[in-house]
Amino acid sequence: MSPTTNACMECDSSVSNPVARRTFLKTAATGLALAAGSRIWMPGDAAAHPSPKDTSETLAAQLYKSLTEEQRSLLCFAFDHPLREKVDNNWLITKKPIAETLKADQQDLVQQIFRHLHAPEFADRAMAQMVHDSEGKGFNGGTSVALFGHPQTGKFEFVLTGRHCTRRCDGDAVAGAAFGGPIFYGHQAGNKDAEAADHPGNIFWHQAKKVNEIFQALDGGQRAIALIDGEGRGERATQTVKLTGQKAGLAGIRVGDLAKDQQGLVQGVMRELLSPFRKPDAEEAMKLVQAQGLENLSLAFFKQQDVGNDGVWDVWQIEGPNMLWYFRGEPHVHCWVHIRDRSA
Repeated sequence: MSPTTNACMECDSSVSNPVARRTFLKTAATGLALAAGSRIWMPGDAAAHPSPKDTSETLAAQLYKSLTEEQRSLLCFAFDHPLREKVDNNWLITKKPIAETLKADQQDLVQQIFRHLHAPEFADRAMAQMVHDSEGKGFNGGTSVALFGHPQTGKFEFVLTGRHCTRRCDGDAVAGAAFGGPIFYGHQAGNKDAEAADHPGNIFWHQAKKVNEIFQALDGGQRAIALIDGEGRGERATQTVKLTGQKAGLAGIRVGDLAKDQQGLVQGVMRELLSPFRKPDAEEAMKLVQAQGLENLSLAFFKQQDVGNDGVWDVWQIEGPNMLWYFRGEPHVHCWVHIRDRSA
């Protein structure tokens, strides 16, 4: 970060049944979806009604089936290709945006896939954030996609990337991994790189306020352990979310050392952090968090990146043996999430 600016340098420029979800991957969807003013087209511009069965997975399978051989050579990879597990804060996974690789109807499919990855009440805000943070390129000009594997094999994953975005849908093809692998989300609200202390307009700032409620519930001794007199971790693409597998020695205060009511607050806050995402992903992530033991999580708040010096900590993390939720709200929001089970 430059000594003369707070600009973020790296940013410049439904069904909860996993068997049912995997079944959706077996065949490409044959219906259309119409949602929030964005139209999905079928070959030949055939009209159809929205289907309640549409999920990000069925739409991704539809996208795969619609690709030409030339498009597949650009966008499709083997399921075990290492690119599938990469995460970053500002990148194009296939180097060209969907505006240059997909036709208009296929671009609409990508937008619908992205919308379906969110809780319905959050989808409009998520889409607006992507458009805003595209730096004038729009959704289609600022995002790129890759598809790994084949939908008929049960090993298939769709990955969408852009500025402040690495997002996935996999229909549980990636066993034991919430969201199908590590994800990234963020938001630079307004037109300035450095947001004010209350982050006006930032669609993810409510998450930091909820986590700060935990800090406020700590006593003096607990706060001294939880508050780190330093800065948060550096952002180094996939290395940022590397998991330790350790139950001890993590930064901050261990949840198992908190009182029962404080532990209950942590659990409630975890559910709030997951609330922007579609229900199956949120439920799977919460189950994986609970499976490693809520008591094995540690909370850390980082003192040296307090925007406005107001004691509302902008940078924090919740870390466990097999999870990391790292939120960097300085100068604007970056958030890295990686949740797995022990065997994944």
